[in-house]
Amino acid sequence: MSLIEKRCIHKASKLDPGRIEALLTEVPGYKVDEARAKISKDYKFADFYETIAFVNALAYIANQEDHHPDLVVSYNKCSVAFSTHDAGGLTENDFICAAHVDALIRI
Repeated sequence: MSLIEKRCIHKASKLDPGRIEALLTEVPGYKVDEARAKISKDYKFADFYETIAFVNALAYIANQEDHHPDLVVSYNKCSVAFSTHDAGGLTENDFICAAHVDALIRI
C-alpha cells in the first residue's frame, strides 16, 4: 500500500534509518534533517494567494490526520517540515502526511 493510501496512527513508532531512506523515495523533494529528526520541503507558488490556498488545504489534511507540520510562509513559498516529537524521531506518520501534501500539487 502506498503512503497516499494510508492514514496516520496514534503512537507511531520511530523508524530505523533504512526504513527512512526507503520511504524518502516516495516523497520526492523532501530532505531528511537527522539532527532535528525531521523531513522538509519548500513549495513555491506564483503569488501569495496560491501560497495561502496551499496552506489552507494543508491545514485541512493536518487536521484530518491529527499530525501537524511546522510551516514557514512567505509571499510565494511555504516551507513544510514534519517530525514526530513524541516518538523522538521520524515515524511513518511524517511520510504519510508529506505524501498527502505533495498530492495537493498534483491535483
